[in-house]
Amino acid sequence: MANLGIPQNTIAVLQKYNFNFQKRFGQNFLIDTNVLDKIISSAEITKEDCVLEIGPGIGTMTQYLAESAREVVAVEIDKNLIPILQDTLSAYDNVTIINDDILKVDIAKLVQEKNDGKPIKVVANLPYYITTPIIMGLFESHVPLKSITIMVQKEVADRMQVGPGTKDYGALSLAVQFYAKPQIVANVPPNCFIPRPNVGSAVIKLTRHEEPPVQVKSERFMFDLVRASFNQRRKTLVNGLTNAPNLQLTKEQVLEALDKMGVSAQIRGEALTLEQFGLLSDLLS
Repeated sequence: MANLGIPQNTIAVLQKYNFNFQKRFGQNFLIDTNVLDKIISSAEITKEDCVLEIGPGIGTMTQYLAESAREVVAVEIDKNLIPILQDTLSAYDNVTIINDDILKVDIAKLVQEKNDGKPIKVVANLPYYITTPIIMGLFESHVPLKSITIMVQKEVADRMQVGPGTKDYGALSLAVQFYAKPQIVANVPPNCFIPRPNVGSAVIKLTRHEEPPVQVKSERFMFDLVRASFNQRRKTLVNGLTNAPNLQLTKEQVLEALDKMGVSAQIRGEALTLEQFGLLSDLLS
């Protein structure tokens, strides 16, 4: 089967099927064998693994995954790509193609059927507009997974791994770090894709924590607090939290909790660590 990581092979497939890129699906296909090798090696795919691939496109990375894994389940939203995938992956008997929106797929059920409920690995080259809902959906639904290795917009990758006090630090940083250990494994320039995106990309690996680094009474409440703290970055934490309609907190409650934590009443959300948000959440819940 022609290696789709080689640009002319990808172009040949696209021409054969008269494929038109869909802007609404944010389609950019990877055409760089070095980057593909890097993704497979950093995801540490072995013959033991069942891999969930989100957004296989024309099957470029799927071919690489199928060579390395025991089983691959590829979920593709664009029905026009399904016949192409059936063609480009015809040589592999360990790939299942599902035409659906990943946000609507029952992943826990899939893991049960394909991997006896044991943790899977997720690999994806995600459209940038939907990166956060997909990642958070995977973590918050607590499906059994070992790691997520994904291609995302460079600035989103940076945001996932920074700490307090930086301009990129926010709700996404805290959420990702609560569930996983983030590590950027490659920076990928625009010329590695067809069509070329307008921004640089990065491959980031999120290795799921065995236990969250912070134990809280209510995960949901803590993340509601986190989101409220960053909704209006210029405001103090006290104002951010008391203005959030879904939290129903009084100024006195928030000031008292901050006082117990030994933190200034003027502090902003971006200065708090994950541990401090956990403590604040427990004090306020």
